[in-house]
Amino acid sequence: MANGSASSHTELPGRVARHEASSAKDSSSIGQGEKAAAASAQEFSTGREKIKTEREELLDRLARTQAEFENTRKRLAREQDEFKELALADAIKSLLPVLDGFDWALQAPYQNVEEFRAGIDLIRKQLQDSLSSLGLRPIQANGEPFDPHLHEAVEVVDTKVAEDNHVLKDVRRGYKLKDRLLRPAMVLVAHNPEVGAQEKQSDQM
Repeated sequence: MANGSASSHTELPGRVARHEASSAKDSSSIGQGEKAAAASAQEFSTGREKIKTEREELLDRLARTQAEFENTRKRLAREQDEFKELALADAIKSLLPVLDGFDWALQAPYQNVEEFRAGIDLIRKQLQDSLSSLGLRPIQANGEPFDPHLHEAVEVVDTKVAEDNHVLKDVRRGYKLKDRLLRPAMVLVAHNPEVGAQEKQSDQM
C-alpha cells in the first residue's frame, strides 16, 4: 500500500506539469490565431479603404469627363450656330443689290413698257448672278431625255416633232445647289407614236 501511495504522489506532479504545458500550448495557439485574425481584419480593412479610394477617384474622373463632354457639345453647337448665321448673313448680303435694284426700278420714271421690262431683266440677271455665286445651278430640261431624278412630268404629250420620252417643254425650271437637288424641273414629256412603232418593228425583226 505504501508503494502504491508513493507512486500516486510521484505521478501527480507529472500530470500537473503536462496539463500546464498543454494549457500553455493551447494558449499559445489561441494567441497566434488571434494575431492572424487581427492581421486578416487589418488587411481586409486596408483593402476596403483602397477600393473605396479607387472608386471615388473613378467617380471623380467620370464626372470630370462628363463635364468636359457637355462643355465640348455646347461649344460645338454654339460654333455651328455661329457658322450658320455667318453663312446666312453672307447669302443675304449678296442679295441686297437685287433688292436695291427693285427699289430703284419702282422709283424711276419710265417712258414706256420696254424700258420697264429692260430694267426688270437687268434685276433678274443680278439675282441670277448672286444665286450662282452661292452655288445655285439651273437644271437643263428642254430637249433632254426624261430623267425622273431631275424632272417631274406634268403631262405626257403626243407629238411627232420631238424624240420619244424626251422633255418637250420646261414648265417650271428646276435647280440644284452644287450637287444637291433643290427642286426638280416640272416638264412636259414627249410621246412620239412613230418612234414607238419603229422600235417595236425593230424588236420584232
